[in-house]
Amino acid sequence: MRSHLLNDTTAELYRSSVIEGVERVANKLATTRQPFTGITPDELAPTIAAVDLDQPLGDASAALDELEQVYLRDAVYFHHPRYLGHLNCPVVIPAVLGEAVLSAVNSSLDTWDQSAGGTLIERRLIDWTTGRIGLGPAADGVFTSGGTQSNLQAMLLARQEAKTDDLSRLRVFASECSHFSVQKSATLLGLGPDAVVSVPTGRDKRMQTVVLAAELQKCRQEGLVPMAVVATSGTTDFGSIDPLPEIAELCEQYGAWMHVDAAYGCGLLASPTRRHLLDGIECADSVTVDYHKSFFQPVSSSALLVRDRATLRHATYHADYLNPRRTIEERIPNQVDKSLQTTRRFDALKLWMTLRVMGADGVGQLFDEVCDLASDGWRLLAGDPRYDVVVEPSLSTLVFRYIPAHVTTPAEIDRANLYARKALFASGEAVVAGTKVDGRQYLKFTLLNPETTLADIAAVLDLIAGHAEQYLGENLVHAS
Repeated sequence: MRSHLLNDTTAELYRSSVIEGVERVANKLATTRQPFTGITPDELAPTIAAVDLDQPLGDASAALDELEQVYLRDAVYFHHPRYLGHLNCPVVIPAVLGEAVLSAVNSSLDTWDQSAGGTLIERRLIDWTTGRIGLGPAADGVFTSGGTQSNLQAMLLARQEAKTDDLSRLRVFASECSHFSVQKSATLLGLGPDAVVSVPTGRDKRMQTVVLAAELQKCRQEGLVPMAVVATSGTTDFGSIDPLPEIAELCEQYGAWMHVDAAYGCGLLASPTRRHLLDGIECADSVTVDYHKSFFQPVSSSALLVRDRATLRHATYHADYLNPRRTIEERIPNQVDKSLQTTRRFDALKLWMTLRVMGADGVGQLFDEVCDLASDGWRLLAGDPRYDVVVEPSLSTLVFRYIPAHVTTPAEIDRANLYARKALFASGEAVVAGTKVDGRQYLKFTLLNPETTLADIAAVLDLIAGHAEQYLGENLVHAS
């Protein structure tokens, strides 16, 4: 079995195996004609259940043949221009190259003696990102597994900086459109069920700072502690960006930690034309960025950035076998001192390769393209009597719902939109997301593929209308 270990004696087997795998994936990408096959869990489960994991196939070619049946054939392909579902992006080739390198070398980014150059590359990218944000000379950060972990660590730092032993007094303020990880973080950190105060948004789906000010004042009057305000720069549903300068002023006035969840909107940091939409982010105490969304990186690639590197001490624990305290005096850089994780992939390499090949402007131009497409798509929807579109996009998300020409109930319209989404997914012709707005069922395009065209959007809208009309027509027949 040693013949399967990657080392100096098996380098040729490694080369041939990876080349064969790459060729198969490349062929799949070149020949995929729709984003999904439409297979159901009940249809696919028996194929996977039939695999006997105690009986190995013996070679990579046979395993790749099998993989075609259990995975590649029915995968959801984000690179397809009619994948319009969740916040999943097509990935850039330099990042995929970085992924291949980091997987083979397999560095662990917790300590210097496991990563060496990898440690310094990650630190350099953290400095580059904090510089783009404008956090100042004392800034620092660390790569994470994703926005949920980044938000959790930010809330941990905010809780510790609040300097109170009575956790029941702590309050976190976030808009009603903020990510669910804010509530999850509060629970994991031992805060009470009422700890997260939901601040309403306006018609533009941005946090209403007048209400935020009133809630902060109420918090102070009741003897509670405003632990943090979470401003979202790119809400999951609407791509809306909270008013960062006004929120920053309120955080300073009430002594609250300002966290900006820019997991989605971080692509604006590289945008040649839209960077101003993040004005005010430089005032944050912490920022979440997901490079695996708007920087076109493979999952996972995220980071938490902080204004004051000293606050990262709240995540620091020392183990004699790993990062003993003496290493601080010896100026040995151990990234585990900043991280909630111990063993951690060298995900930073993907972004490094991307910047070294494409440059920041190249990434930003791709994000600008999908934002431009969303603006065009909004105009298309706004002029289409079949659809009600919620808000003009700030980034690349469109939320809308089909409205039939004939009069019917709101509940029936809800069911028609839900049916249309499911039917479209089952057909495999396109993938769209869904959400609720004011209790009603809506559909969502999340545009992160520069290859998607306005013609693609128009075609998918026709498909949605067709499925919705079919549902309503069948129900009308049954009702009569």
